[in-house]
Amino acid sequence: MTQRVYLVVLLMCLGLMCPVVIGIFMDKLASKKLCVDDDCVYTISLARAEEDYNAPDCRFINIKKGQLIYVYSKLVKEKDSGEFWAGSVYGEQYEDHMGTVGYFPSSIVSEQHVYQDANKTVPTT
Repeated sequence: MTQRVYLVVLLMCLGLMCPVVIGIFMDKLASKKLCVDDDCVYTISLARAEEDYNAPDCRFINIKKGQLIYVYSKLVKEKDSGEFWAGSVYGEQYEDHMGTVGYFPSSIVSEQHVYQDANKTVPTT
C-alpha cells in the first residue's frame, strides 16, 4: 500500500514539473514570401499607413494612420487569402512599437520608397 502512495506522489510531482501546454492553432497565412535575402532581414521598402489597423492576433502589428513602416517581406497571395506584408513601425514618436515585426494588410499602406526588389522566394515557417 505504501508503495502505491509513493508511486502516486511521484507521478503527481512529475506531472507538476512537466505541465501540459495547450495552445491555439493558427492557420498559415501563406506558404511563401518574397524577400530581398534568404533570412528576410533586409528592408524592401518604406510604406506609409493610409488608415488605422488593429491587429487581430499576435502575428500582426497595430498601425496608426500616417505611421511609416519598414517592409521586410511580402507574402505570396494564395487562393482565398488577403495580401499581407511583414514590417515594423518606424519613427521616434512610436518608440514603444519600434522593433516589433508583424503582418499587416498591404491594402492599408502606400509604398513611399522602394530600397531593393523583393525577388527571392522563401518558404514561410
